[in-house]
Amino acid sequence: MGMSVAFPEPAPVDGAKLTFAIVAARYNQDLVDHLLEKVTATLAEAGVPDDGIEVLRVPGSNEIPFAIQLQAESGRFDCCIALGVLIKGATAHYHVVGQSVSDALQMIALNAGVPTINGVVVADSRVQAEERIRGNMDRGGEFARAALEMADLKKRRENDSDE
Repeated sequence: MGMSVAFPEPAPVDGAKLTFAIVAARYNQDLVDHLLEKVTATLAEAGVPDDGIEVLRVPGSNEIPFAIQLQAESGRFDCCIALGVLIKGATAHYHVVGQSVSDALQMIALNAGVPTINGVVVADSRVQAEERIRGNMDRGGEFARAALEMADLKKRRENDSDE
C-alpha cells in the first residue's frame, strides 16, 4: 500500500497571533529532531513568533498523548503537534503503539476542543523513515502547514462566537 502523495494545496495563514504546543519524543531522536526543525522553521516562516511555540520533550511516542492532553487542556494553545518516529522492530509493537497514539490524539483533540496534528511517523524500516522525514516528502513541513490551517480555523471560529 503506497503513501498518499496528493498533498492538499496549503492555505496561506498568518501565524503572528497563533500559539502552538509541540510534544516531541526523544526515541529515534535524530529523526524526531529533524521533524521538529522543519515544523518550527515552517511555523516561523508563517510569522509565528518564538514565544508562540512551546516544545515539550517526552521519552517516546507512547508518552505523547498524556503530554498533549496537558497542553491542550491548558487553554494556552491554538493547536498541538505530536512528533515521533516509530520504526518496525522484530514485533508488531510499533504498529500497536502507532494506532493507540493516533486514537488517543483524536480523542484529546475532540474532548479539549484543540486541533491536534498527528506527526507520529510510522515506518516499516529506518530507510523508509529517513525518506519520509529527510527525503522529498518533508513530513515536518506538511505537519506544520496542517497545524497552521487548523489553528487559524479554531481562532476564526472563536472570533465569530465573540461577536
